[in-house]
Amino acid sequence: MDLTDEQWAVIQPLIPDPPKRPDGKGRPWKDARDVINGVLWALRTGAPWYDLPDRYPPYQTCHRRFQHWVRSGVFEKVLQTLADDLQERGGIDLSECHIDVRLSSPKKGRPSWSNQAGQGYEAHGSCRRQWPSCRRTRYVCFAA
Repeated sequence: MDLTDEQWAVIQPLIPDPPKRPDGKGRPWKDARDVINGVLWALRTGAPWYDLPDRYPPYQTCHRRFQHWVRSGVFEKVLQTLADDLQERGGIDLSECHIDVRLSSPKKGRPSWSNQAGQGYEAHGSCRRQWPSCRRTRYVCFAA
């Protein structure tokens, strides 16, 4: 389910043109519409980037461009514009919307604390990485 022509017409002005080298050399950039369709596919399915279907540009290109768009604020504008467009067409009611994003990552390295007796993890045989109860959960719920 790629972007329709109407959706693309709405967000195309938000996507910056790729930088040009002064000497005119270099490989031409992949089409932004194909890249954003690949990014939306990866985000919609939750699949790893390397599982991106062949109809999209290489996953490295899609992921790199996605990171660039997120850092520069372009992707947030694109998503907001698409949501506003969908709301205007009556496809979604954002008045009763709930968005929840929870990110929790484990601590890196070995634990460094010890109990009151001065014994660390090794004394109790639990020198393994402790995972939090909520690992990287992302979901968006919209009122039906």
